Amino acid sequence: MSPSPIVLYINGESRQTIPMPLPQFLEELGMNPRLVAVEYNGEILHRQFWDETQLQEGDRLEVVTIVGGG
Repeated sequence: MSPSPIVLYINGESRQTIPMPLPQFLEELGMNPRLVAVEYNGEILHRQFWDETQLQEGDRLEVVTIVGGG
């Protein structure tokens, strides 16, 4: 039996997916997890906690791409 779909909010837009760890979700969005910063439900989520963060119904993410340069 596959997991039930959930709705998340990514940068203010709703998106339907299945529950999964945060890094896997970022990859599904086409993002390189090493090149983004994530705010999770209103708080900056330190990278050390990403693998243990399981996305759930109603979670709110703000994902910002890190750009190098000078």
